[in-house]
Amino acid sequence: MTHEKISSFWRTLSCAGHDYRYVSLDAVSEGLGDVSRLPVSLKILLENVLRHGGDGAGFVEWLKEGRSQREIPFSPSRILMQDFTGVPAVVDLAAMRDGIIALGANPEKVNPQVPVDLVIDHSVQVDVSAEDDALSLNMKREFERNRERYAFLRWGQEAFKQFRVVPPGAGICHQVNLEYLAPVVCQTKDDKGDIIVYPDTVFGTDSHTTMINGLGVLGWGVGGIEAEAAMLGQAGKMLIPDVVGVRLEGQLVEGTTATDLVLTITQRLRAKGVVGRFVEFYGPALEHLPVADRATIANMAPEYGATVGFFPVDRLTTDYLYQTGRSKEHIALVEAYHRQQGTWHEPGQMPPHFTDHLTINLSDVVPSLAGPRRPQDRIALGDVSGAFRHFLEETSQNLPKRGRDLPVSGQSYRLKDGAVVIAAITSCTSTSNPEVLLAAGLLARKARALGLKPKPWVKTSLAPGSRVVTDYLERAGLDADLNALGFQTVGYGCTTCIGNSGPLKDEICEAIEQNDLVAVSVLSGNRNFEGRISPQVRANYLASPPLVVAYALLGTVDQDITTSVLGHDPQGKPIKLSDLWPSRAEISDLLGSSLSRDTFIDRYRDVTLGTEAWQKLPVAKGSATYPWNDQSTYIQNPPYFEELTSKKVFLDDISQARILALLGDNITTDHISPAGAIGLETPAGVYLRQHGVAVQDFNSYGARRGNDRVMMRGTFANIRLKNEMAPGTEGGVTRFYPGGDEMTIFDAAERYRMSLVPLVVIGGKEYGMGSSRDWAAKGTRLLGVRAVIAESFERIHRSNLVGMGVLPLVFPEGVTRHTLGLKGDELLSLEGLKDLVPRGTVRVTITSSDGSQQTVEVLCRVDTVDELLYVKKGGILPYVLCGMAKTA
Repeated sequence: MTHEKISSFWRTLSCAGHDYRYVSLDAVSEGLGDVSRLPVSLKILLENVLRHGGDGAGFVEWLKEGRSQREIPFSPSRILMQDFTGVPAVVDLAAMRDGIIALGANPEKVNPQVPVDLVIDHSVQVDVSAEDDALSLNMKREFERNRERYAFLRWGQEAFKQFRVVPPGAGICHQVNLEYLAPVVCQTKDDKGDIIVYPDTVFGTDSHTTMINGLGVLGWGVGGIEAEAAMLGQAGKMLIPDVVGVRLEGQLVEGTTATDLVLTITQRLRAKGVVGRFVEFYGPALEHLPVADRATIANMAPEYGATVGFFPVDRLTTDYLYQTGRSKEHIALVEAYHRQQGTWHEPGQMPPHFTDHLTINLSDVVPSLAGPRRPQDRIALGDVSGAFRHFLEETSQNLPKRGRDLPVSGQSYRLKDGAVVIAAITSCTSTSNPEVLLAAGLLARKARALGLKPKPWVKTSLAPGSRVVTDYLERAGLDADLNALGFQTVGYGCTTCIGNSGPLKDEICEAIEQNDLVAVSVLSGNRNFEGRISPQVRANYLASPPLVVAYALLGTVDQDITTSVLGHDPQGKPIKLSDLWPSRAEISDLLGSSLSRDTFIDRYRDVTLGTEAWQKLPVAKGSATYPWNDQSTYIQNPPYFEELTSKKVFLDDISQARILALLGDNITTDHISPAGAIGLETPAGVYLRQHGVAVQDFNSYGARRGNDRVMMRGTFANIRLKNEMAPGTEGGVTRFYPGGDEMTIFDAAERYRMSLVPLVVIGGKEYGMGSSRDWAAKGTRLLGVRAVIAESFERIHRSNLVGMGVLPLVFPEGVTRHTLGLKGDELLSLEGLKDLVPRGTVRVTITSSDGSQQTVEVLCRVDTVDELLYVKKGGILPYVLCGMAKTA
C-alpha cells in the first residue's frame, strides 16, 4: 500500500478542548473496503498495521471467510515484564551492549524503543505463614536473597531509557497493569507536534498478560526473547488470526463465583480448540459482567489455549477506569476514541463476523475445581473426592498401601492420601477480583464466629495482587477474620502459583516422603502442572478463594466437601459448607462500602519509589555497560554473542545427531525449565554448592534466571519429568550413547558437547504448553539442542525456540515417536536446512543401533521470512544486534 493511501486514513478527533490525530477505521472502510464487521480485536490489529505503514488489504479479505493466510507486522505500544523473565531480558540487553562494542558500534544504541515496565512480583516466597509478621519477615528474606538481582535492576533503570521498575511489595504485574499502568488509549506527539492517539497494545513476558484483555486492551504473552526484539524496534510478524466469538448469556447463580465461570470456560474452549486463535467475548451477559470478572476470564487465555481472550471497551470499562483513579479527562478520551472507531460495545448491537462461534450460559455454571494436573480438567465440586480416588488408582504404584492413616512425628494428628497440606489464596486470577476475595473473607468470618480452624497440617497463606486489596479487606473488617484462620498476608506477589510456596514443616515432609503419600494443594491460581507448586505435593487443584478457605477447614479432598462436616459449633452442632457460604447480597453490600477511588489514587501515587530497603540498594553508576562479576551466582554475561560475526550463518544440515530426551504429550515449560526449588543433588544444586552457596540460600530457579550457568543445568530438571529413554525414572535423567550409561541430562549434554555431537529432543502433542518461559528455549539451545521434533507445539514456546535458533519440527499426521519405534539410541540426520523456506519440509533419516534406517519428512515451524533470518543468525538477538551495528 502506498504512503499516500495510508496518509488518507488519518483524521482529527476533538475531545475536551483538545485535537488528536488518529488512523480512522471509517476512512479505511471508504478507501480500502468495509471493515465495520471485523471483530474489535482485529480492528485494533488493523489500526496498528496501518499506523506503522503496513498493508491492510488482508483484513478485508479476512471478512470473506473469517480467516486469512496474510502475514502482518505488529508493533505493541509498550512492554510489560515481571522479574523472573525481566531479569534475563535486562541481562540480555546488558550483554548486547558488550556485543555491539565488539562489532564496533556505540553501546548507547542498545535501548528500548518502546516503553517498558518491569514489576517485581515473582520473588517473594512463603517462608513464613499464619503469623502476624509474615509479610515483613518474608519481604526481609526476599531482599536478603535477591539483593544482587534487585541492584542489577536498579542499574538497568538508570542505564536504559524508557525502562521503569515497580519495586517489590506493590503487587502482581497483571493487577498493577490493570489498576494503574494500562492507559487503554495511548498518546504521543509526532514530529509536527500533533498529538497522536491509538489503542493501547502490549506484549508481556508473562503468559497471563492477557488479563489486560478484560479492560479492552489487546495484549498477550510472548517469550522474553520476542519481547526483547519488540522493545528494540523489531515488529513481530503473525498471520491474521482466526477469531472465535464466544457469546456469553445468562447470569451466575447463587453460590457460584467468577472462578467457577473461568474454569468452565477453560474446559469448554480447550474442548473447542482455540490454540493460536483470538477469542472475543460478546453477548448480553457483558451488560452485568464487571471488569474484574472479565479480567479473571481473560487471564486464563493461556489455559484455554487462545492467544487472547478479549473484551471490548464499554460503559463498565470506563466505570472501572474511574474507580481505579484514572483522570476524568483521560476517561472521556477513551470513550470518544472507541466510539469514533466503532470499537465501543453497546448492549444489543449486531455482533461482528467471527471465524467460529460458541455460546456459554452463565446460569449453567456450577461450583468447581480443576485438577489435579491441568487447569482445563474441571471437576464439579461434589465430584472432587471421587475424581481424586480415580487419580490415585491411575497413578499409584502401591494401591494396597492406600487408605492408610499414618502418624506424623511429634504431632497428635495423622495424615492420609488426599491431605491438603497447602491452601493458598494466590495469583492474578483471583486477587484482581474483589468479589471472590470478599467472599473468602466472609466465609472466614462465619467460620471464625463458629470457632472453626484449619486443620493443623494445612499451610495457609494469602498473597494479595495489590496493596489496594489489603485496604478494602481492612475497610470491610475481614482482614481480622482471615488472619484468625491463618490467612495472613504473606507478600504481594505470585507466591504459591509460581512455585514459591515455601517449605512445609519438616515432620510433614518426612511423613509424605517416607510413606509415599499423595499430598494435595488447593490454590486460587491458574497453573497446577506437575512439580510446580511444591516438590512434596503431587495433586494440585485450582479453586475460588472461598473454597480455598473451606478446604483448609476440611483438610482433605478425599471427602465430599458439599456434604462433609467441617467442624462443630460451641454447642456441638455440625457445620457444613452451606452454613458458611456468603450470599451475593452480602458480597455486594461489602463491595459498595469497602472499595474507594481514593484508595487507588493513594496507593499508586508513589508506587515506583519502593521501600526504604529498595531505595538503599547500591547502584553501579557512570557506565553504559554493566560491570559483570565472574563470581556472581545470580548475574552472568550469557554466551549468546560469543560466536557472532556479521557474516556467519548458523543454519546448515545436521548430521549424526543424538537424542537427548524422548518425551511424551503435554510437556510444559515447567517440565523443561522449572521455576521452583533447586534440589540439593541436581546439577544446579551441585553448581551452587561448588560456588559456596549454602543450601538455605539456593533460592529458586526463577530467581536465578540471570545466570545461564544455573539455568542451563536446570533445563529438563523438573522432578516430575519422565524421559522415555530412562523408563522408571523421574527428573532430568537420560542415557548417553553409545553405551547407554544413565546420567543427568545436563551431564550427557556436556559429554556430547565435548565430542561435538549435535542433539535433538523428541516430543509428543502440545510440546511447550504453559508459561511463556524464555529459559525453556534458552536452556535447550545452551545444552546443544539443534532441533525439537514433536507432534505439535504451543504457540509461545515455538516462537521462543525460533528466537534462540532452535528448529521446531512437526511430525506428519499419524507419525509419532511410537510409530517410528524410537528408543533413544538412534542417530538422526536432518537434510534440507541449507535451502529451507518458511514452513518448509525437512528430511529426517533415522538410523537404529542395528544399522537399519527409516526416513520421515517433517514440517519446519519456522513460519515467516523474518523467523528464517533469525535462525540463520543463530537467534533473534544476534540478528537485531547485527542490524544495530549495521553489519548484518
